[in-house]
Amino acid sequence: MIAVIDYGMGNLRSVAKALAHVAPDRRIVVTGDPAVIGDAERVVLPGQAAMPDCIRCLDESGLRAVVLAVARDRPFLGVCLGLQMLFDRSEEGPTSGLGLMPGRVVRFREDAMTLAGGERLKVPHMGWNRVRQVRRHPLWHGIADDERFYFAHSYHPVPVDPSVVAGTTDYPAAFTCAVAQANIFATQFHPEKSQLAGLRLLANFVAWNGRD
Repeated sequence: MIAVIDYGMGNLRSVAKALAHVAPDRRIVVTGDPAVIGDAERVVLPGQAAMPDCIRCLDESGLRAVVLAVARDRPFLGVCLGLQMLFDRSEEGPTSGLGLMPGRVVRFREDAMTLAGGERLKVPHMGWNRVRQVRRHPLWHGIADDERFYFAHSYHPVPVDPSVVAGTTDYPAAFTCAVAQANIFATQFHPEKSQLAGLRLLANFVAWNGRD
């Protein structure tokens, strides 16, 4: 069973639908039941909107403890805000995160959004961008380096430990867009909206044993 955590926030149905597409023989459950989440073989933590709202809803739903537990002992995929919540703190709010990875989440700086030719990039960062795979990982299997994925965000993580960085992209400077630590893999981009490359990443997650 693969559990997509329902804590009242996040693009749950599209993630679940994409997982069902790549894993038709698996049971995909969208759930806010701690017992079901605790029994799942694999867990997905999606998220969208604002970090303070996500953390508040997670706490109000009573799911923080089970999320922390499953993130330590089985294949765990974070998506968008589900990546940002893994870190210690976000500027958005500001808000404390789950503290599973040392680091902070920061907003794109308006004064750094100008390209060399004078063109200004918009915040939020929305659309397709190329992802560099900075280290090998089973979830990159079969996905070309510099493949394009879909982004929709204004904040991004700044990990303390560079070894957790699994992917970067440029907007306009390089920032971390994928992290990996033990049984955790998380992306700032949306694999469920990233066509074939995103579906391949989700299929890799379904087959992953939770080790690098």
